[in-house]
Amino acid sequence: MPILNKDMTLCISLSARPSNNGTRFHNHLYEALGLNWIYKAFAPTDLAQAIAGVRGLGIRGCAISMPYKEDVIALVDRMDPSATAIDSVNTIVNEDGVLTAYNTDYSAIAQLIARHSLDPASSVLLRGSGGMAKATAAAFRDAGFADVTIVARNEEAGRALAGLYGFGWAADVADRSADVLVNVTPIGMAGGAEAEALSFPPSAIDAAAVVFDVVALPAETPLVRAGRAAGKTVITGSAVATLQALEQFVLYTGIRPSDEQVRAAEEFMRNA
Repeated sequence: MPILNKDMTLCISLSARPSNNGTRFHNHLYEALGLNWIYKAFAPTDLAQAIAGVRGLGIRGCAISMPYKEDVIALVDRMDPSATAIDSVNTIVNEDGVLTAYNTDYSAIAQLIARHSLDPASSVLLRGSGGMAKATAAAFRDAGFADVTIVARNEEAGRALAGLYGFGWAADVADRSADVLVNVTPIGMAGGAEAEALSFPPSAIDAAAVVFDVVALPAETPLVRAGRAAGKTVITGSAVATLQALEQFVLYTGIRPSDEQVRAAEEFMRNA
């Protein structure tokens, strides 16, 4: 990485619980490609002030994580169709003080559904109702899945998300089961109150064919570990993080790294 200097381009991420995933991924690629750029993660105390800082300081790019993916909409100038379609933002690009919002979460989820050849006839339990859950639900809907139940304790948000895509809603997992389990909540996330908790009960994991945890930190969440132990097809949040971060990198820099460079950056990210 170049020594810090006045000409260095800055990109950042904003999250309630910052991790080093994006920082390691982006900075590794900056170094591999010889770019005079640097990436830093922040936990903002005031979202509006943070976004004003992106504009006022000329910060090139800003990744948006939970729980700010919807709140940030009112703070940007333009919405790309990728964000407008699901009313959720995970990426902001600054062009001379004009902030345009994008969503690369959707494409990451869609790619993983296709990569793992998930059957659209499968039943799905999707736990969560926030911005990332919107992206995930949209990707499943667009991949042809119809038998999907949104599990959310917040009835208003859960019913709204379910109604948006023609899915069902339930307040809790209870004794429910499905072919595909998808966690899009902070349950199992490192540093949280439920870091060691399972987002789905063992009985649901046993009955499922696929376990998908969108939580990226840690790479091996309690749900991922339980899915592996039960011999299920497992899709991890770290895979989501890599794919969405790659598209962010391209939006920020205009450069698409080679597959080999991406694999090296992913390995570097995971070996933190």
